[in-house]
Amino acid sequence: MTLVTTILAAAEEGHHGNVALETVIFFVIALAVFAALALVVFSYRDVANRHAGKAQAYAQSHGAAVEHGAVEHGTASGH
Repeated sequence: MTLVTTILAAAEEGHHGNVALETVIFFVIALAVFAALALVVFSYRDVANRHAGKAQAYAQSHGAAVEHGAVEHGTASGH
């Protein structure tokens, strides 16, 4: 038996179900993974604003200038 006839025989014996329906599980798994990752990303929303008071207190105690909630760090050249 040649390779081509072996492949054709295997193709004839194969099951002829709905391939689209069999792959739905991959979509469901991907959707669940992306939903979990979205929850992780959403949980870090607004973290910087929650700790703005700590950042200002740290900047004041270490001598950095604080303007509009942002910390400015001085450079060695004074610019």
